[in-house]
Amino acid sequence: MQSVRPPVVAGMFYPDSPVILKRELEQMMLEAVPRPVEGSLVGIISPHAGYMYSGSTAARAYGLLEGKSYDAVIVVGPSHREYFFGISLCAGGAFRTPLGDVPIHEEIRAELENKTEHILISETGHRAEHSVEVQLPFLQKMLGRFSFVPVVMGDQKRELCQALAERLALVAQGKTILLVASSDLSHYYSYDTAVHLDQKIIQRVEEFDSDGLMKLLEQEEAEACGGGPMVSVMLAAKKLGANRSEILFYCNSGDITGDKDRVVGYLSAALLQVR
Repeated sequence: MQSVRPPVVAGMFYPDSPVILKRELEQMMLEAVPRPVEGSLVGIISPHAGYMYSGSTAARAYGLLEGKSYDAVIVVGPSHREYFFGISLCAGGAFRTPLGDVPIHEEIRAELENKTEHILISETGHRAEHSVEVQLPFLQKMLGRFSFVPVVMGDQKRELCQALAERLALVAQGKTILLVASSDLSHYYSYDTAVHLDQKIIQRVEEFDSDGLMKLLEQEEAEACGGGPMVSVMLAAKKLGANRSEILFYCNSGDITGDKDRVVGYLSAALLQVR
């Protein structure tokens, strides 16, 4: 794989012009004033659709990063275009966005992969995937220079969620790591049906009930394309001391466009350690 992974959805999901992208990020952050939360931020859940649809929801979470710095950020997203059984850590050296290159933290990536059966350093799942990429401009806006590890789940079975959570928690011990779970919620239902389905996910997230969320997904009682990343990050955050989850914002595409026939749901949440 190329050392620097180029952006694949710039100009589609978000502007490919640095000037316009900066202006759009500034406007979203200005409008999406996050409500105050108690405790230390361990992780966030953020959507990954085009910014015109989910940017305001994501901005509620990224606003919490104001003034913070991290040893690294680990972004966990689902694979939309390639199926594979396992978890892929991008093999390149950096991701590029219109705002510049974000280096991959190679030491933490190696620690995540070390002696694991299903976590591999590979280009698989990253070549055309947007779920990690769309988080980066927000992180660049809020953190400036930072390094990260891009993680894509090819399969979201319980055993893989548990394995990834164990590695995330182990690697993050003793470091200042931000965990990011990238996920949208239900896809292409009518507005009322989508809200009904999404509220089931929201309830489990609000209760910090990763097992309950996993059961919902396994039994197909609700939908989240990044349900596995959500479960993995929630489990890892708990192991790292998080004891509270706070819903920051929810909406769906019908709230943005007015078209309520076939909508997609978006959620942002904070995973916190409250002493």
